[in-house]
Amino acid sequence: MIKNVVFDMGNVLLRFDRDRFLDAVGAQGEDRKMLMNNVYLSVEWARMDRGSMTEREAAASMCTHVPERLREKVHLLVDQWDRPIYPIDGMAQLVHDIKDAGYGVYLLSNASSRQHEYWPRVPGNEYFDGTLISADVKLVKPEREIYELLCSTFSLRPEECAFIDDSTANIEGAERVGMSGIVFHGEADEAREKLRALGVKV
Repeated sequence: MIKNVVFDMGNVLLRFDRDRFLDAVGAQGEDRKMLMNNVYLSVEWARMDRGSMTEREAAASMCTHVPERLREKVHLLVDQWDRPIYPIDGMAQLVHDIKDAGYGVYLLSNASSRQHEYWPRVPGNEYFDGTLISADVKLVKPEREIYELLCSTFSLRPEECAFIDDSTANIEGAERVGMSGIVFHGEADEAREKLRALGVKV
């Protein structure tokens, strides 16, 4: 029986739209590809999520891989990736309904340590019973240890948890430790129906 619902954040609760950020700094053509590869798809970005590199360190390292004309844009992309926040329609209401129905609600997110600064601006944050952020624990999804740490930290039983994430790999990681997984495709109503199929009364 499901007693807890665990959410990812980016592209589940909030829309993390790389193209929108690249548009905002006026990146086009080859420059756009270079920034995508050397910022969002970079080793440094992954290290920020793991907590092994600060944002300042990551941006400085990223700048060594791009021409000088793009370095200001690198800093802007790293500095402003959380502004503004774009909530996904219906998800705050879904979180509210899950909590109101008596289930535990938790967050498990691959994110840099800055998550703590903008979390209060995320709609529905007040309904969460606990959060676990990758940079704080030096682990990232889909590593088995981060799911196990979530459960041990909040005294959860994996078989009593439904996990919602937009990444198939992260869902598979959750399922390997015994959680029920739901791949999120951007629609709150679909997520609600999948939860109902698991017996969650929302």
